[in-house]
Amino acid sequence: MNKTTYYVLGVMSGTSLDGVDLAYIKFTHHAGWEYQFLQCQTIPYNVFWKAELKTLIHTNKAAMDALNSAYTLYLAELINTFINKNRITNIDFISSHGHTAWHQPDSGVTLQIGNKPDLARITGHVVVCDFRVQDVALGGQGAPLVPIGDLLLFPDFDYCLNLGGFANLSTNYKGSRIAFDVCPVNIVLNHYVGRLGFDFDTDGQVAASGVVCETLLEELNNLAYYKHAHPKSLGLEWVQQVVLPLIDSFQLSTPDVLRTFVAHVAAQIAQVIKTGSVLVTGGGAYNSFLTACLKKQTAAKIVVPNTDVIEYKEALIFAFLGVLRVRNEVNCLASVTGAKHDHSSGIIYSHENY
Repeated sequence: MNKTTYYVLGVMSGTSLDGVDLAYIKFTHHAGWEYQFLQCQTIPYNVFWKAELKTLIHTNKAAMDALNSAYTLYLAELINTFINKNRITNIDFISSHGHTAWHQPDSGVTLQIGNKPDLARITGHVVVCDFRVQDVALGGQGAPLVPIGDLLLFPDFDYCLNLGGFANLSTNYKGSRIAFDVCPVNIVLNHYVGRLGFDFDTDGQVAASGVVCETLLEELNNLAYYKHAHPKSLGLEWVQQVVLPLIDSFQLSTPDVLRTFVAHVAAQIAQVIKTGSVLVTGGGAYNSFLTACLKKQTAAKIVVPNTDVIEYKEALIFAFLGVLRVRNEVNCLASVTGAKHDHSSGIIYSHENY
């Protein structure tokens, strides 16, 4: 019989390379699901790991295997430090996304490093991880996986919009939950503002000082991806192979690049969201210039929630995916990923087996 209360440590690392998000959360289930953040922390990547993770897609298999082991050990050390620092004694399991190294679902390939069974052995806790692999094997995109959490944890919003490395959203459409990646966001903005020595553009101040290059904006808006129907998802490879070379070909100043790309992001999101209530999370929710541009483009009500939800929603939902997995309940929706059917995805490692 399934329990009604779970204490879970959610672990998440996204494409924007902000760091590792750790969120210790209490879930309760009665008429519906409720959650409570108990402890949260983001641990920034050091210079070594930021450099390694930026170039993952160019790593060969042998080197990737070694890096996978090293990253798993690194995650385990971060998790153990977090647990000890916060004197956490009640954990049902750790639910970890890992960090995406390769994601080419159309070729049947997806790899998230940090999901080796060593994670359970070193932390001494049950670990639920590797949520994408089964979906890709079933013909799905393996992404996005957050929508089931949007549906069950945030039912009061018409749209859930995450502004992270990529903008992705989920919503109900003709009786089914749909979701897809809209466009790149911080993965591009942070790349260019980095040339000025900043990790990110605080409040969008640099972007606000620039001027839109209408020709570049038009070419960005006309990229083939935006004409594809959902389900669809984006990866770092596409940004590096298509978006960055296009932007660089214009040889613009950094403020003008940022200003133009913010206009592009706002335009792409507004194409999809025209009315209704929108929960906005992810690091981009702090970019007040970006959210202001978005509000000008759409009649929808843009809601920016409290800091915990903004910063740790993905860690929260990957923790929740783990809860659904241990209950053997659906945590991947075919209507979202394009898989052959709904399924309960994720590998469960028991620390007692290693």
